[in-house]
Amino acid sequence: MYAANPYNVYKQNSINMSSKENLLLMLVDATVRCTKLARKAIEEKNIQLAHKELTRVQDIYTELISTLNMNAGDFTRDLHNLYSFIKERLAIANIKKDVTIIDEILPLIEEIRDMWHEANKIAKSVK
Repeated sequence: MYAANPYNVYKQNSINMSSKENLLLMLVDATVRCTKLARKAIEEKNIQLAHKELTRVQDIYTELISTLNMNAGDFTRDLHNLYSFIKERLAIANIKKDVTIIDEILPLIEEIRDMWHEANKIAKSVK
């Protein structure tokens, strides 16, 4: 029944037709959105939703880590370490259902999103 919903069909098509750059932007946008949803869910004592959203963000960072070319230099190693740190803190926030940890990590997640959006703008202007 997933494909019967027009929104889901549209969403799936936009993912399938997107460039690598746009997929990356969609993922980093989702990390911010899902982290905020998880924070709100913790405040509202909705433990299942908080768990779902926090694990979703951790899964996205796992995917981002898996795409890094570790032979590309210090920047890539630094990104790997940053992504791993965020995943670890989110796991602890999930176990403890602690919004203070989310408040600590959300600015980093937003900075990463902003960095990739800025890099995309610069890359497009150079072409």
